[in-house]
Amino acid sequence: MLPTLTSPKFLRSALPAVSLGILLAAIFTIQPRAMSYFGLNLMLQYAVPIALATIAQMCIITVNDLDLSIGPFVGLVACIGATLLYTDPLLGLLALAACIAAYGALGALIQWRNLPSIVVTLGMSFVWLGIAVLVLPTPGGKAPAFLKGIMSFKIQYQLFGYHVIPPFPVIAAIVIAVVVHFGLMRSSYGAVLRGAGGNPKAIARTGWSLMKTKVVMFSMAGFFGVLSGLSLIGLTSAADAHIADRYTLYSIAGVILGGGEFVGGRVSPTGAVLGALTLALAGSFLIFIRISTDWQVGAQGAILIIVLALRALVNRREAR
Repeated sequence: MLPTLTSPKFLRSALPAVSLGILLAAIFTIQPRAMSYFGLNLMLQYAVPIALATIAQMCIITVNDLDLSIGPFVGLVACIGATLLYTDPLLGLLALAACIAAYGALGALIQWRNLPSIVVTLGMSFVWLGIAVLVLPTPGGKAPAFLKGIMSFKIQYQLFGYHVIPPFPVIAAIVIAVVVHFGLMRSSYGAVLRGAGGNPKAIARTGWSLMKTKVVMFSMAGFFGVLSGLSLIGLTSAADAHIADRYTLYSIAGVILGGGEFVGGRVSPTGAVLGALTLALAGSFLIFIRISTDWQVGAQGAILIIVLALRALVNRREAR
């Protein structure tokens, strides 16, 4: 039976899109010129790396863990991309592969020793940051030309005789959401991966290895973290060890805004991407209403609290 438009299940799944729509409406009302290709492209220019980091965090939350190191990890990838990948592509690719393997090993260690992921990943955040400083002691480096080309890619087509050029961040967000949705939510192995967070005992009884699922999800997090760092330097053309420090909080907030839960394996790839877009737009909205940069982080937190309060009301209605 399909959920009705007023059912709690539909309201919970629609809340990320509604939040994004309300924010867009507010921005277009305050600044009508933002309703254009250049306006949207400018406001959403950093949405792709934030969305990829959010998906990385979602992979960890799916198996009931939390990653406090994704920000410094993205910064490390950016430093590798702006140095090793630019000067020696083969060495750079090997270094990035080693980063993904290290993430998988981290998941294995957490599962093997039953360690709290918050403590382990908090410690690893200092390790990633230290390596990033060694790779690139001062801000600089240069992004490979192919990364800048990808991040400035344009698609143009005709619709009713008009030339339409959708902003690249919007296209990329749709691709990311669709690919991850079908891989995690529609495939049989995706059900196993989500089940490892929702009911690990049942998954173990059916013969699936919890160690393997943990390694797979952490490796996937590392993979999307690598994509996030590379897309980031494709936009900035240079790197810095601290370039993505805020991405840890952004990624957690994006997953939660998108309907994810810290326990139970309940996540939504589409919702996570919408949550990332909302966070990316929130900064522009706060600039348009002339809130000081000193208050912007607090204001973004207030937006998150409002959305979570609405979701709590929906969940309470569902529990009745």
